[in-house]
Amino acid sequence: MAITVDLNSDMGEGFGPWRMGDDAALLDTITSANIACGSHAGDPDVMTATMRMAHEKGVGIGAHPGFADLLGFGRRRMSLGAEELQSLIAYQLGAAKGIGAQVGAQVRHFKLHGALSNMASEDIALARLCYETALRVDPEIILMVLCETAQQKAVEDLGANWVGEIFADRAYEDDATLVDRSRKGAVLHDAGMAAERILGMLREGAIISRSGKRIPAKIDTICLHGDTPEAVEMAKAIRMRLEAAGVTLQTF
Repeated sequence: MAITVDLNSDMGEGFGPWRMGDDAALLDTITSANIACGSHAGDPDVMTATMRMAHEKGVGIGAHPGFADLLGFGRRRMSLGAEELQSLIAYQLGAAKGIGAQVGAQVRHFKLHGALSNMASEDIALARLCYETALRVDPEIILMVLCETAQQKAVEDLGANWVGEIFADRAYEDDATLVDRSRKGAVLHDAGMAAERILGMLREGAIISRSGKRIPAKIDTICLHGDTPEAVEMAKAIRMRLEAAGVTLQTF
């Protein structure tokens, strides 16, 4: 069976003179980029430079909004009122679309970041609130969601255009949510192991949890975090292994 999949990464996560990850190298390997929008990371100059590089290399561009928590990198859970959260989402997606227009690029997709994403994967009402807001800003935006979680249920209920995502470098619980980063083994660092694991999931059409449970899933895109030291090595290893196995990598 022919398999086609997208390979995405989170990037544009520097701030001012401080840089995180090797975005330029990753953009030579991935097919879609999720670009921070200035709240959990990033700033207008970083967004502009990252979007310009992605556009020049033919990589699909997405907005990657998170909680307004630069110090915690958007990975600390926050409790916001509905209107405050809607404003935060609209603000970040609007900024991404504005920067995209400035460099002549289209912001094609939308993906929640960090703690906000984890919370939305557990709470369908929260997920729906985020996605309804994004769709009001851009009715044609493609929503990138964590496969088989409340995020997917929300976009299915909304009848939205969506793609299902799995993570190359994160371990899974039996309910398809990600193992908390505070737990041992939550983040995978071995590129070869991650590549074989992802190939197995694609062939089975299922998420494989850390207990070995198979969770059937519509897998459209694979995420590799860009902020780990081994990100570039892992991206190359995964791409090489998938292509060697006959998998086609292209933007969704």
